[in-house]
Amino acid sequence: METNILMESGTNEVEILEFMVGNNHYGINVAKIKEIVTYQKVTPIPVAKPEVEGIFMPRDTMITVIDLAKVIKLPPSQDINSDMFIITNFNKLNVAFHVHKVIGIHRVSWADIITPDSTISSADQGIATGIVKIDSNLIVILDFERIVSDISPETGLKVSDVDKYTHRARNDSPIVIAEDSPLLIRLISDSLHKAGYTNITLCKNGQEAWDNLCHFKTVGDIDRYVACVITDLEMPMMDGHRLTKLIKTDEELKHIPVIIFSSLINEQMRVKGEGLGADAQLSKPEIGQLVAEIDRLLGVVE
Repeated sequence: METNILMESGTNEVEILEFMVGNNHYGINVAKIKEIVTYQKVTPIPVAKPEVEGIFMPRDTMITVIDLAKVIKLPPSQDINSDMFIITNFNKLNVAFHVHKVIGIHRVSWADIITPDSTISSADQGIATGIVKIDSNLIVILDFERIVSDISPETGLKVSDVDKYTHRARNDSPIVIAEDSPLLIRLISDSLHKAGYTNITLCKNGQEAWDNLCHFKTVGDIDRYVACVITDLEMPMMDGHRLTKLIKTDEELKHIPVIIFSSLINEQMRVKGEGLGADAQLSKPEIGQLVAEIDRLLGVVE
């Protein structure tokens, strides 16, 4: 099953693939998926973490397989021969997730996706990024980046890349960040502080960022409050493409640099971002490059 669905950019909609592990319904953004294939025999890896089922090699590409049932702590499949692999690509990695059943693809608005509260998902432990109701089923959208980084921490945000900037003087240029992961927004904010950028407004989704920008417009002198916007792509309420489109089509805001900082940066998503006017697009592990792009866009010279 190939996934090659094209969507108009900036509509605040997302394609969600619904799948099952056990009797539970889960979801993943179609933009993360390269391919869906039937279950194939894998080769176990010695001393791997329990969630890592092994590796397989379709078309001469070695791919790690993660057993989602073990991640979610559910019983194994009753009929492994009917199971599926969802092969993903994000943060420049190819990873296959072993699931029990694939249901289908739904187009939904980010505004209809509910952010889990602290009883369901905490900043330090939760792997649910959103919940949406479709056809009477509650579909839990999983944080696949978090799952992979928990298993292999070196794939996560490379905060050590910011160490070379820690000698710099404080810079008061106001930066707005839109990011729905409490853990990531803290890591990004801490990294920018280390690099000297201390005047930061944190927003938990694109809608909150847009509301702040609209408020700053009413106050007047927008450049006093916003010099740069950094946005994730996947966010409940309003995604990063929609936020970028709103900024770049607003006469008072369109001069403000927008950096898309996301695990989803691939060729197709890069074209979409460029079409909406994004000034830079970076893959999420590269926090050092993020600082360099902010410097470039704001004219900061070492």
